Amino acid sequence: MRLGGCNLSCRWCDTPYTWDWTGVGDSGVAYDPKRELRPMPWTDVLRALLAYEVPLIVVSGGEPLSQQRRLLPLLGALTEAGRKVEIETNGTVVPQDDLVALGVRFNVSPKLSHSGDPQARRIVPDALRAFAAVPGTAFKFVCRTTSDLDEVAQLVDRYGTRPVWIMPEGQVPAEVGQHLSALGDDVVARGWNLTTRLHVAVWGDRRGV
Repeated sequence: MRLGGCNLSCRWCDTPYTWDWTGVGDSGVAYDPKRELRPMPWTDVLRALLAYEVPLIVVSGGEPLSQQRRLLPLLGALTEAGRKVEIETNGTVVPQDDLVALGVRFNVSPKLSHSGDPQARRIVPDALRAFAAVPGTAFKFVCRTTSDLDEVAQLVDRYGTRPVWIMPEGQVPAEVGQHLSALGDDVVARGWNLTTRLHVAVWGDRRGV
């Protein structure tokens, strides 16, 4: 489930249609929120998600925690229906206790300097420490070069953002492969986890798949 709206403006974001209404991203496209966003009552969303009959629901964005209080009834109903829920977040918003109590898993992706946002916006110490204290949380960093890994190491040492997953940046298979090759040996040497972007390998930058 993909939500609209984000409190950051990463230049290389692969879902700019969820937040970039002014064309600040690398694509230069200013998306129309009236065309891209579809308001729905949470009860309608619940019925649509349960109809898929899948065991896991992943909530992404945009930045889902920007509207976490409005998400609570939906996520509570999903967990009561036996669904596991994961939330993908940029790690800048402290999760509310009610949300943590639901037992959702947080996949936190703090943004590095190459995102283009100032550090004060993309790194929120209280939020990172709060996520690190929640059992089961994983931290995924989007990287291009080995110098990015040094930046990751500083965050890990400072805020305890473990376990570490490194994902190569790229919106098409060639970009992902290039960055994966550049990063692989160093990631393994640091004892971190390395992941690719399987959906990009299969579908490229297609939407709605």
